[in-house]
Amino acid sequence: MEEGIHVVLAPEQLGTFFGVPITNTLVMSWVVVTLLLVVAVLIGRRLKLTPSRIQTLFEWLVEFVYDYIAETLGSRELARKFFPYLCTIFLFVFTANLIEFTPGIGSIGFFHPSTGSGQVAEFLPLLRSVNTDLNVTLMLAILSFLVIEITGILVIGFWKYSGKFINFHGGAIGFVVGIVELFSELARIIAFSFRLFGNVFAGEVLILVVTFFLPYVAPVPVMMFELFVGFVQAAIFALLTLFFIKLAIMEPHGEAH
Repeated sequence: MEEGIHVVLAPEQLGTFFGVPITNTLVMSWVVVTLLLVVAVLIGRRLKLTPSRIQTLFEWLVEFVYDYIAETLGSRELARKFFPYLCTIFLFVFTANLIEFTPGIGSIGFFHPSTGSGQVAEFLPLLRSVNTDLNVTLMLAILSFLVIEITGILVIGFWKYSGKFINFHGGAIGFVVGIVELFSELARIIAFSFRLFGNVFAGEVLILVVTFFLPYVAPVPVMMFELFVGFVQAAIFALLTLFFIKLAIMEPHGEAH
């Protein structure tokens, strides 16, 4: 059997369900969602009218994030609408990154018999880090993109919002600037998805390389650093969504609020 670093870009398919492919990243996403639901139920049951120190800290964090969103959007009403979505994105991405190095993820699985002659059986891990699947990060990016665009249309109106991209009143320069804005708006999907996917996947490959060459020295510090990177990436994804929502609800250039 060959030894070395084995890197697979695409998620492994474990089987199908009514024709729908089931990959190990999809199974891992179910694990993350289940974990978040269980933690939410447990925390909800332990909330008290007279808070403990831990509950006080938790309430302070929630209030701090809520106030920051309200200050950024300039409206507490909008903050109430987008606070659940932004926090859900952060918690999902961060939890997926947090449990990436849990023992068993990537190492528990089964061997799939190879169809070729003379080929060894292929190992298929049952669980794999969610954000190393470009399909997941792309779906999150599309979801945020739709939220941003729909919010802009609902808040300032379809014609004003479309006027940011199709501008016939500012001359040739204004028209070109609007087209550039339109392409930059569409490019957010690629930027959102590839930023998260690239950082998480690169971190996973780095762990494999370090473990292969320095198995008893470097893996733990590198894993701690990657956990920090996972937190930063989750925060960046949520913050960029927040800032782009803010830009979407702003009036077009030259228009009064």
